[in-house]
Amino acid sequence: MRNLIVTCATCLLLLPTMATAKPSLRDVKEIEDPLFAVALAKEVSDHCDSISARYLKGLTELRRLRARANGLGYTDTEIRAYIGSDKEKTRMRAKGERFLAQNGVSYEKTETFCTFGRAEIKKNSAIGVLLRAK
Repeated sequence: MRNLIVTCATCLLLLPTMATAKPSLRDVKEIEDPLFAVALAKEVSDHCDSISARYLKGLTELRRLRARANGLGYTDTEIRAYIGSDKEKTRMRAKGERFLAQNGVSYEKTETFCTFGRAEIKKNSAIGVLLRAK
């Protein structure tokens, strides 16, 4: 009986800690989705000469995301660890390549980046607002 009481007391003490554990930033949709849009806009501007990134707008978005993550309880150290993680960079790259391929973009045909970018600009999508046609 005493073991049961100790086990229950331990669980009750750990419960608040377990309940407040933060998910990985990759699982926080309001951070992950806009960050993904910034990454895709950069990729489009890197591969299409007739489209440029709106760097100030992108920088403003990244600062907004950092502030939002801070507001959700993430420290700047946690945010930097997430952004700088090789594992997360590899995951984001694979996610981006899948997304681009699903939208008809091919790394062998750079004009497909331009077609995709112009369509995103026209739609005024999260990606499109970060791009400018030259």
